[in-house]
Amino acid sequence: MTALGFLGLGQMGSAIAERLQAGMPGLHVFDPSAAALAPFVARGAVSHAGVLGVAEAAEIVFACLPDGPTSERVAAEVADGDAVKLYVEMSTIGSPALSRIAEAMEARGVAVLDCPVSGGPKGARAGTLSVMAAGAADALARAMPYLEAIGRTVFVVGERPGQAQLMKLVNNLINAANMATAFEALVLGVKGGLDAETMVQVINASTGRNSATTDKVPKAVLTGSFDYGARLATMHKDVALGLAEADALDVPMWVHRAVGELWRFGMTQGMGSEDFTALIKVLEGWAGVEVRAPS
Repeated sequence: MTALGFLGLGQMGSAIAERLQAGMPGLHVFDPSAAALAPFVARGAVSHAGVLGVAEAAEIVFACLPDGPTSERVAAEVADGDAVKLYVEMSTIGSPALSRIAEAMEARGVAVLDCPVSGGPKGARAGTLSVMAAGAADALARAMPYLEAIGRTVFVVGERPGQAQLMKLVNNLINAANMATAFEALVLGVKGGLDAETMVQVINASTGRNSATTDKVPKAVLTGSFDYGARLATMHKDVALGLAEADALDVPMWVHRAVGELWRFGMTQGMGSEDFTALIKVLEGWAGVEVRAPS
């Protein structure tokens, strides 16, 4: 059986790694947090003292890390491993960073699969993620059984690492805009005297429905729980990466730049570690109302 490794057991990484561990009890893992490692070790995973230990034990190493600089640093350590033959980068870091990782690792004989996902930690645990993959055909074939264990649908978007990054950022730009516009409009309705729950029901039966109104608002805003499972800082990062891709390709982004300013404002208010659905609180504060269902 092929030995698997996983690097980065944060909010998203741990959920993905749980799916992999279900079919690979001896999963090789590393995370700087002992608390993050503990439940995996309890289920039979092999914990390592550092990144290199995983790369010297596992032929296929998955990584889900918080940002580009971290991903590039970790990938450089992985490339020194004796066992690793395929590196599956699941982080959302943008195509320039992914291209640099692929170039450096392939020079060391390690194939790279660009493989971000969409669906959040809940989707990862349920195995319902949307998986976007770009890379050589043989790398895709080798990783496919594991990708199918992680996600409901695997989309092959290209042969060049970096293309899946762009696909993920296109998706997240739309996601960020859906949330921002839905939040803003719902606050308007409540301010004008409409019932929040009724509004969502009407929208979801009409042309305004989107993933914010069908999923995020009912589960985490109307309830006041703000626990959908993704940090505001992560969405802000992805919007910034998407706008950087647009700059590199000379594509005007009038609407998404305005959306980006709202997410950036949330960051300036110290909300980065909060759930991304909490962004609506900024708009609620300005209007003096709350978008909640009756308790």
